[in-house]
Amino acid sequence: MITGALKSSVDKLWETFWTGGISNPMTVIEQITYLLFIKRMEDKQILVEKKANRLGKPIENPVYSEAEYPLRWSYFKDSDPELMFELFTQGVDVSDKERKTVFDTMKEMGAEDSAFRGFMKGATFMIGTPRLLDQAVQMIEDVDQADQDTKGDLYEYLLSKIASAGKNGQFRTPRHIIKMMVDMMKPTATDTICDPSAGTMGFLVAAVEYLQKHHEAALYDAAAQQHFQTTMFNGLEFDPSMIRIGAMNMTLHGIDSPNLQLVNSLSRNAAHITNVYDLILANPPFKGSVDKDNIDDSVKKIVDSTKSELLFLGLMLRMMKVGGRAAVIVPDGVLFGSSNAHKKIRETIIETHQLQAVISMPSGVFKPYAGVSTGIMIFTKTNSGGTDKVWFYDMQADGFSLDDKRNELDQANHEQNNIPDILNRWDNLDKEVNRKRTEQSFMVSLADIQANDYDLSINRYKEIIYETIEYDKPITLIERIEVTDKKRTELIGKLKTLLVNQEIFGE
Repeated sequence: MITGALKSSVDKLWETFWTGGISNPMTVIEQITYLLFIKRMEDKQILVEKKANRLGKPIENPVYSEAEYPLRWSYFKDSDPELMFELFTQGVDVSDKERKTVFDTMKEMGAEDSAFRGFMKGATFMIGTPRLLDQAVQMIEDVDQADQDTKGDLYEYLLSKIASAGKNGQFRTPRHIIKMMVDMMKPTATDTICDPSAGTMGFLVAAVEYLQKHHEAALYDAAAQQHFQTTMFNGLEFDPSMIRIGAMNMTLHGIDSPNLQLVNSLSRNAAHITNVYDLILANPPFKGSVDKDNIDDSVKKIVDSTKSELLFLGLMLRMMKVGGRAAVIVPDGVLFGSSNAHKKIRETIIETHQLQAVISMPSGVFKPYAGVSTGIMIFTKTNSGGTDKVWFYDMQADGFSLDDKRNELDQANHEQNNIPDILNRWDNLDKEVNRKRTEQSFMVSLADIQANDYDLSINRYKEIIYETIEYDKPITLIERIEVTDKKRTELIGKLKTLLVNQEIFGE
């Protein structure tokens, strides 16, 4: 868990970057991420050195050559800031013909033809002064890199600053909402998982953590470990900066070779990704429209629209295998929008596939940088229908205040945090069948949804009991006022008498 002291250090470092002239939050987090990654390279080198010493053999696949020793974290972290800065900007001679910087070694990690190395080509060192570099290195040195949770929490805290800074249109999904969705979908060790709008890979990282916790034994198998490290986690993202950050985020969480693609997932460049994935987890962009000429025809066939939130639903149906599952965050308009495209995509998911659940979330979930009302749709691709009853849940609290501050509340209090209740009820859907529609969750039949023109707004089906309040007749209220007025007159008279007796009144 990230401590208050560590948060304070990050905040101070963040402020130092800004006062040092780096005001773009994406640039700040990129530079800090690069340093985190360079620190992890040192940890890897130490592991191969220990293995070689233990076996009494030469080092196999070293991260650094002997000539590159001054470029290692363990060497420069305690150096004079000026020397440290020189190693990042000018480097050292590693051969008669080649000179390398610390950044060069980072950009050459992995195989020459790897996607990761391709993403890192655009990485640029932008820390302008030795003092700022030294402050950043010392802050990262204080992080317990062996503690996966602390390292992950630190990174999530950094990512949260992208959105809170209100720059670049980044729309970060709260980590506890991501975790809830992953816990509901329960990834297995054989799944192939995708986020078609991956950003910084938050959903994929949460899936990694879930599998490491719940399927650790299964991942010991060599074939399973190979799948876990290479083909299990798939992310598509069109922003080069975001995919670099996401790639390093995955690496920092122990996945060295995820299948990440720098591509607009809605475009023709991703048309080959069809019937591939077992599980999709996503919070796709739902702001603005997409140029219709850039949308792949296979997506257009499923949903005829230029709205990204609708297009991504069609894309997911194309990408998933038959039997594939999806948990996706959508704006409320997707659930009840009246356009032909809105109705058609809902009808397709309900009639052609299997819709299992709709969770309505409070509008404050994405504050402070958005107040949009959203829901979570959970469905399975079947190509043969299967929707029978749909589970609706009215989430009213997520464990944090719903204002701009988003302060953490009592996580064990149901009225302040519905997430444990959601997970419990989802795992026991057989007990949900008989719930009344006046409760926080309930089932709605396919016939009822069809009769309501495939409207998936929870308010369409939720029943509210109104208490009858009986008021007194006006004449009764007037009589009470008269009694009160009479008492007031009597009290004023008594007060006057008291003042006269004290020879004060009239003087």
